Amino acid sequence: MNNKMNKLNLTLSLAFIAQITFAQSSSSESSGYLFYGVVALCAVLIIWAMLSIASNLMKIEGAKHGIKEEKMGFFPTLKDFIKPIKPAFINEGSFHHLTKGYDIKLAGEAKPIVENASVSRFAIRPTDFHGMSPIPKMEVEAGADVKAGDVLFYDKKRPEIMYCAPVSGEVVEIRRGEKRSIAEVTILADKELRYKTVQAPDVNKAERSEVVSFMAANGLWPLINERPFDVVPDMATIPANIFITTFDTAPLAPDNNLVVAGKEAAFQKGLDVLSKLTSGMVHLGLDGRGKTVPSSAFSDAVGVGKHWFSGPHPAGNVGIQIHHVAPIKGHDKVWTLTVQEVITIGQMFLTGQYHADRLVALTGAELKDPKYVRTYQGASLGDLLINNLTGDNNRIVAGDVLSGTQATAEGFLSFRSDQITVLKEGNDYELFGWLLPLAPRPSISGTIPAYGGKDFKFEANTNTHGEKRAFVVSGQYEQVLPMDIYPQHLMKAIISNNIEKMEGLGITELTEEDVALCEFACTSKNPLQSLLRQGLDTLKEQL
Repeated sequence: MNNKMNKLNLTLSLAFIAQITFAQSSSSESSGYLFYGVVALCAVLIIWAMLSIASNLMKIEGAKHGIKEEKMGFFPTLKDFIKPIKPAFINEGSFHHLTKGYDIKLAGEAKPIVENASVSRFAIRPTDFHGMSPIPKMEVEAGADVKAGDVLFYDKKRPEIMYCAPVSGEVVEIRRGEKRSIAEVTILADKELRYKTVQAPDVNKAERSEVVSFMAANGLWPLINERPFDVVPDMATIPANIFITTFDTAPLAPDNNLVVAGKEAAFQKGLDVLSKLTSGMVHLGLDGRGKTVPSSAFSDAVGVGKHWFSGPHPAGNVGIQIHHVAPIKGHDKVWTLTVQEVITIGQMFLTGQYHADRLVALTGAELKDPKYVRTYQGASLGDLLINNLTGDNNRIVAGDVLSGTQATAEGFLSFRSDQITVLKEGNDYELFGWLLPLAPRPSISGTIPAYGGKDFKFEANTNTHGEKRAFVVSGQYEQVLPMDIYPQHLMKAIISNNIEKMEGLGITELTEEDVALCEFACTSKNPLQSLLRQGLDTLKEQL
């Protein structure tokens, strides 16, 4: 009965349309032309839609087999005709121009001069490593004398991977946290550092297993970060690729051209070592924005793939670069390192010594003298900032303002930190909030007027200008994340603990810094970085 009624309705509808068409076509010759024009336009749109869908399906299928997107499809897109202009200094490698993102311009950029910091205390924290046993096996006790490179502790679950002292001196404290967990191992440094010296293998002649064992035994293996999940990799893992970004687009981020200056040979040696560890390739992400010319240590590096990126933050994030060069697929493992970590590896293979020195950018409008200082891994924040703060109502951030962690002057640099930012504490109430923007502030919202043009630098504080609100679909995340991922849907999948949906929406391609700008833009004030870590930890437990 329902089928007969549907057929009758369809017949009556077609008859009605035919009658209207006949009436319009007989009214005048011009209306006939209009009718056929509309039909032709509809036909063209339908064919175009079918070809577009087929082209997109071809690109998706090609990506599964490692075929680059630009080599797939039926017809060229608009971006094939309007290509961005590459800076003149780019002579090799792929070029990626990203349009999504946002640059937060803050006051307090470090001056491009380097001073030696006077720091007496350094600490290594087991909590800086995801997945480590909360009570690692200690190899030293309080009062022990150590050299730079001596083993401090190791993970009981992986006893072959050693964590070493960044400086020489006396172990003055092994501070414990809840349930007797190890929070910090603190060293009072010598004025003149002493180094443990070992014989490094010849990278050109040694087997991969020999290189891996040497790195694990001498504190180099924890310098490697494995994606997904951001963990120290197992020694048996062979990564699909290794990625190093040579520039950082985060607010007030340090300039890696300064970092590598004078250490070009160590950086290249580190690349040579890493190329021994992967079945794929070592990839360098290079600064193609055209503002500055990258160091020759980066542009002239050998034995690596080179990929230039331009566009606003987060173009400098290694996760964004992985997504556009060789996305993480299935159960692939990808390793990432920073420039300073590559240099540390290179120096160990050149000298046989563990050199954990770091160039750290002291930034922020609440500093009297923003500058670069040379120190060592795990330096005391109080020593680094002594006599350099403008007031006492400040927040110290270990890292940049988007993805760094709140710290105190009694704390220490984390294992991978190369920046400290000091902001004014935003613990005051602003009348009417965003309705009356009384002071300039960075924002992607059109409700906040621009101040001083595109080069204006803000003196931001930590005030969030509101509390957590309903999780509304706004499209803001997609505006600032240059990845083929739906971050808002992913966050909702994490909240609902839908593991299959999390995987399908690409959670394994992300880490906290990749969604930090989404959190900044979020109208709902959601803690997206902690939500993402919650999802990653949940997924890891299921594997």
